[in-house]
Amino acid sequence: MASMARIGSILPRRTLLRHSIFSGSSQISSLKERGFLPNNARLDFKCKLHSSVKEPIPTELKEKHSWKVKMLYDGDCPLCMREVNMLKERNKTFEAIKFVDISSKDYSPQENQGLEYNLVMGRIHAIMSDGTVVTDVEAFRKLYEAVGLGWVYAITKYEPVASIANAIYGVWAKYRMQITGRPPLEVVIENRRKLAVNSLNLSLLISD
Repeated sequence: MASMARIGSILPRRTLLRHSIFSGSSQISSLKERGFLPNNARLDFKCKLHSSVKEPIPTELKEKHSWKVKMLYDGDCPLCMREVNMLKERNKTFEAIKFVDISSKDYSPQENQGLEYNLVMGRIHAIMSDGTVVTDVEAFRKLYEAVGLGWVYAITKYEPVASIANAIYGVWAKYRMQITGRPPLEVVIENRRKLAVNSLNLSLLISD
């Protein structure tokens, strides 16, 4: 909305107001859906029309293209978080990985190449900055390369090591819920679905 403030001295006030009313609300809705604004954020027409102060660009917008690879991880998996925390520590220097917790209620498939919760819970997924989705051992290799540890998974580029490594990871992915003492994946997915439905019903009741 800062752009409106800058052109306020050029456009007639009536034109500016019309543009604010019809396009401003859609922009706010878009930012809410992408997680850039809280759901209760509102557009204050009066303040925006009379303000000449340039608003700071949200940090999320500034960093949109600063990462090389996005890691989709399960924040409720204790063993997974050991590796995630290690990568986060390394990433403080490289700033090449964007971390997305799929266990968060705010996880959005639309912001992550349409990857649904039940799919990304089944095995690790990573998204390259160009939108390419990688999975399994290749995902780990890209993540480690991004923080200067490419040598750890370098050998997995070649056969037969690649196939063996993916087979071993596949076993871990299949049984990780039991190994970490959590309910079966089907139960976790169903509980999340029920929570989403309950949250939606509550929102509808409040709006009424």
